[in-house]
Amino acid sequence: MKKYLNGKVIIVTGASSGIGEAMAREYAKMGAKVVMAARREDELQRISTEIIAQGGEVVYSVCDVVSEEDCKQLINRAVEAFGGIDILICNAGLSMRALFDDCDLKVLHRLMDVNFWGTVNCTKYALSWIQKSKGSIVGISSVAGIHGLPGRTGYSASKYAMTGFLDTIRVENLKKGVHVMTACPGFTASNVRFSALTADGSQQGDTPRNESKMMTPEEVAHIVARGIHRRKRLCLMEWEGRATHFLKKICPAFVDRMFYAMMAKEPDSPLK
Repeated sequence: MKKYLNGKVIIVTGASSGIGEAMAREYAKMGAKVVMAARREDELQRISTEIIAQGGEVVYSVCDVVSEEDCKQLINRAVEAFGGIDILICNAGLSMRALFDDCDLKVLHRLMDVNFWGTVNCTKYALSWIQKSKGSIVGISSVAGIHGLPGRTGYSASKYAMTGFLDTIRVENLKKGVHVMTACPGFTASNVRFSALTADGSQQGDTPRNESKMMTPEEVAHIVARGIHRRKRLCLMEWEGRATHFLKKICPAFVDRMFYAMMAKEPDSPLK
């Protein structure tokens, strides 16, 4: 993987923390030219300074993926700095935790804006460059993008939408050499869980789950890199994703009950 990523120009959105930060650091160590994108300039500057101090090549662009113009500027920044784009990783994401009965619809609109439209916006302006390099587009989805998770209607819907969009991009580019992969981490110890929205749109704060038993962002970054190297279509991680993908085909009602029971056991679960 190190040899494969060496010299590749990689854009990572949501790079100021969690999985995105781990990807930026890991891929820079492998010799990639990394373009970091996120809203928090102070964090982007801190991380990029540390990567450069370790000998990595990195630039950043302050970018809210909801903004089409920000995404256009991000792509321009990558091309100006490194001359092209080999890999686009759409990692910026937002989660939620509330029953649909209680949820303000603005929460679902917000999740669609970030998780779905953020992917669309970045892909729109990066696609021609990736076609030239016969590179990769990667969407960081979730187990929630394989099967609906109770209490996460907006999150699941946005990840399903992302998957449908990327699947279609793959088909449209079958003869152009573009690799498209949807990556589905299991529950991961990252800031997305702390910033998850509640029914009224406020942030959740402390996660209800035991972070020590989750995947680390570094593990996810490594698995995604391996998936890109192998040009996989679907990158499943840990048992939740693999089991869900398999069992949904043969006993979907069981998967419904399994996820209900699992989510109902969370502390302060919205499920009754």
